Amino acid sequence: MFLAVVLTGSAQQKIQLALLKYGGGGDWYANPTSLTNLISFCNADAHMNLDPEYAVVDVGSIELFNYPFIHLTGHGNVVFSSQEAQNLRNYLIGGGFLHIDDNYGLREFIVPQMKKVFPELDFVELPFNHPIYHQKYDFPNGLPKIHEHDNKAPKGFGLIWEGRLVCFFSWECDLGDGWEDPDVHNDSQETRLKALKMGENIVRYVFMSGQ
Repeated sequence: MFLAVVLTGSAQQKIQLALLKYGGGGDWYANPTSLTNLISFCNADAHMNLDPEYAVVDVGSIELFNYPFIHLTGHGNVVFSSQEAQNLRNYLIGGGFLHIDDNYGLREFIVPQMKKVFPELDFVELPFNHPIYHQKYDFPNGLPKIHEHDNKAPKGFGLIWEGRLVCFFSWECDLGDGWEDPDVHNDSQETRLKALKMGENIVRYVFMSGQ
């Protein structure tokens, strides 16, 4: 089981977040500056002890178990082999956490693949009173809208294993775009700050709330 707490201001070894690399041809590498900026924000704003550099890990690798928080994004196709699906399942059941951020167009690909990981589970929409929306920052209406695509409201979905949220899927929101360097999408500072605050909420929920 992974550590449930990030010790702030201590000499404990820094915890490293990771970007999940998957097959199928989708751009798993999208938003290259997003995790770096989110980590920097969490460390500065919440005094977290996160490694400033994120790792890249293959979904089927044993190295997955070195990272308590993994992030998956992209626009296109995602394919998990049977071995990869089992590896990801073992990781999540063992205490790991997966944040999937739809960078527009990902839902139709990732939902069937996560069904390989948890055939017995379906994504459920999290209510607005879920703790993930009410950590340091309060989001009473759920996920903030960062980028428009299909003029739909953003929604947060979860996979819940034995009472624990193991996967959070942010849809029609584009948090990762909001985390990127300011000149990438030319978002306002207000928009970027909303995205970063929600991102910090997710990290705090995983590491500091005990889920």
